[in-house]
Amino acid sequence: MAYDTPRSTARIGAHPIHPMLIPFPIACFVGALLTDIAYWQTANIMWADFSTWLVTVGVIMGYLAAIAGLIDFLGSRVIRALAPAWPHVIGNLVVLALATVNMLVHTRDAWTSVVP
Repeated sequence: MAYDTPRSTARIGAHPIHPMLIPFPIACFVGALLTDIAYWQTANIMWADFSTWLVTVGVIMGYLAAIAGLIDFLGSRVIRALAPAWPHVIGNLVVLALATVNMLVHTRDAWTSVVP
């Protein structure tokens, strides 16, 4: 029995774009959590500013990764047929929506964005 291996539609040469972009929002969101904790403990506004920038860059890179992932998802019947593909797409859209709300809250006011 032969299995089709999924191939990325959005790629540069032989390198898929989606897996290259994914680490950036993850690193930014983890960094934002750490700088939020640092701001909560020190009340130094520098940490809140770092959090705002990290969340904003994470959202932007998340949308770029989502676009590349959506191109892969819609461009390959093999990827759409995989069982984990649909929850992956839906979960990522939910996370991006929540991250966008978080970004808007972070840019409003430092204290209320970190400590409710």
